[in-house]
Amino acid sequence: MKKVDCIVRPDVLEDVKAELNKLKIHGMTVSQVFGCGLQKGKKEIYRGAEIEISLLPKVKIEIVTDDSNVENIVDAVTKVARTGNVGDGKIFIYDIQDAIRIRTGERGEKAI
Repeated sequence: MKKVDCIVRPDVLEDVKAELNKLKIHGMTVSQVFGCGLQKGKKEIYRGAEIEISLLPKVKIEIVTDDSNVENIVDAVTKVARTGNVGDGKIFIYDIQDAIRIRTGERGEKAI
């Protein structure tokens, strides 16, 4: 099993979810997060003073899946989220040792 973490721009969330639904990927956790990287943030004027905002809003999508779905998920997310500009996001893939469905006690891939 793998965990796929996708950090993307907030405006592409609905498109990413629609693309994942086409793959029959329905289980995911979505969080609003802030981050910085090469994008470096932006400058805004607040009450006449220039302020540099270095942490920009992003959306983190977490998906735990069996190994065979990982490349399809990566392809779907990059297809929708890639604009070619700095700040499109990142995808991280982790190994998952085990998963347990609390309600039934099922373990492993049956639990996801």
